Amino acid sequence: MPTLHGAAVSSSNPPPVESSDLALQRLFDAQRRAFAAHPMPPADQRRQWLRHLRETLLANRERLIDAIDADFGGRSADETLFAELLPTVHGLRHAERRVRRWMKPQRRKVGLAFQPARAHVLWQPLGVVGIIVPWNYPLFLSIGPLTDALAAGNRVMLKLSEATPQTAALLKHLLEQVFPSDLVSVVLGEVDVAQAFARLPFDHLLFTGATAIGRQVMQAAAANLTPVTLELGGKSPAIVAPDVPLAMAAERIAFGKTLNAGQTCVAPDYVLVPRQQLDAFAQAYRAAVTRLYPHIADNPDYSAIINPRQLQRLEHLLQDARDKGAQVLDLYPQEGRQGRRLPPHLLLQVSDDMQVMQQEIFGPLLPLVPYDDLDDALAYIAQRPRPLALYYFGYDRRQQARVLAHSHSGGVCLNDTLLHVAQDDLPFGGIGPSGMGHYHGQAGFQTFSKAKAVLVKQRVNLARLIYPPYGTALQRLVQRLFIR
Repeated sequence: MPTLHGAAVSSSNPPPVESSDLALQRLFDAQRRAFAAHPMPPADQRRQWLRHLRETLLANRERLIDAIDADFGGRSADETLFAELLPTVHGLRHAERRVRRWMKPQRRKVGLAFQPARAHVLWQPLGVVGIIVPWNYPLFLSIGPLTDALAAGNRVMLKLSEATPQTAALLKHLLEQVFPSDLVSVVLGEVDVAQAFARLPFDHLLFTGATAIGRQVMQAAAANLTPVTLELGGKSPAIVAPDVPLAMAAERIAFGKTLNAGQTCVAPDYVLVPRQQLDAFAQAYRAAVTRLYPHIADNPDYSAIINPRQLQRLEHLLQDARDKGAQVLDLYPQEGRQGRRLPPHLLLQVSDDMQVMQQEIFGPLLPLVPYDDLDDALAYIAQRPRPLALYYFGYDRRQQARVLAHSHSGGVCLNDTLLHVAQDDLPFGGIGPSGMGHYHGQAGFQTFSKAKAVLVKQRVNLARLIYPPYGTALQRLVQRLFIR
């Protein structure tokens, strides 16, 4: 299939080239047939899939690090290990150890009026699952949902991002070593291939990426009534309480904002700071960032922006903010630019008409927004689209509870950033414009399974007492006993 695999083609006698739609349909049909032949893989089979995948990734860690570094034009090996390989491997091991328990039918109660009977929920694989992978964490955001889909017993097709071609090619090669194509297949290609991929009649489709593209994916899936899980993004806020140590809050926000140069869907997008502490927080943030990264230009610990288009977008956000009156602070004003490493910036005196306050930033730019009290901060957040994450820094448990009760977001960290995403026992997912559905761990297993309701009756059937003809004394007794 030259369209997908880039196979060499003889110039003297070229074979006909299949369209993206036809080539993808062939892959999909092969997986659908394979699933029909083996619709309920046993736990041992699933555990073997997960174990082989984990072992393959660990054996090729250096190749994965090098491929991601090449695609970004500079990304720290340690950052890839900590932010991608570590949660990926932990997720695989977590599922491998627990999938047998997750698969067990769950007993449910049967009401007295319907006895004798038994009821349970059977977790049945859906069939063929599609996964569309973004570029910012190409390993974690491909293998994470793949782990959950395989644990649930499905066949899986992955569309990897064209923005990370070396990582995509390597993952395709590695996955083809581990799995037959009718179990896991990897699709490469540009936007037209991704569009054709989203049009396939999957039994479930998971997309991670921008909200605008998520709308297009959902629209394509709707034609087949394909259920979707959308992991989008948005503007995730952080709130700093007046009594919290500013150095602590600044350091943890700085880590969350500068990891992968801010190219993280749950990175803090702006910080709500008590008005009287705005300058002090700005100083604490500058100190924290420069402690993490003493220099930027040639620092191998600091990631580059993925490509020139994304760098240009971020520079446009900065210029738009300047033009509209923001105070823009380059935290490394004396350094020259090297490649696509964009230094962290703080933005003060921001307003809603600035694009940096309207769009998800997805880079190392951090606006600071002053507030007067907690109700003021919560109202500011509530007036905006619901974010993928929310971060609150403050030790007062009553205030923590108030933030949890009076805000909506996909997930929350209290006194930290990002790390809730790496917890396998916590569901990960957005809300409203930041997404729908959940995965990770058991939540992912359930997302990619059908919770089939099963009611079991044997020879005795007391329900026949309420069969027509109606109006018997026993039926009236049943009505008096149970309809009240």
